[in-house]
Amino acid sequence: MKKLVIVLLVSLFGFAVQAQQKKNKNAKADVEVNGNCEMCKKRIEKAAYSVVGVKSAVWHSDDQMLHLVYNEQKCSTTDVEKAIAKAGHDTKGVKAAEADYNSLHGCCQYERK
Repeated sequence: MKKLVIVLLVSLFGFAVQAQQKKNKNAKADVEVNGNCEMCKKRIEKAAYSVVGVKSAVWHSDDQMLHLVYNEQKCSTTDVEKAIAKAGHDTKGVKAAEADYNSLHGCCQYERK
């Protein structure tokens, strides 16, 4: 009987620990992304959607923020930032390569920090 109680407690503890590590399938995040115009908006959102797990990506030029809804089990905000940087736009965490930035259209070349 004592062994049965111990096995039951260990099993319940294991389930509790596993439940706490579950990642959110509809996580929300805001990422700062540099850009200027509607062409930038399309490029930034397209780059974000190219990452598997991104469900929604909306960039606003007035506050330079990308509003994301994504599955934490499939991607992270860092994955999204890397994809956006590859498209030529700096984020708060990842800076675009000089060649990617230079390939942007003239009106899309924002002032780099």
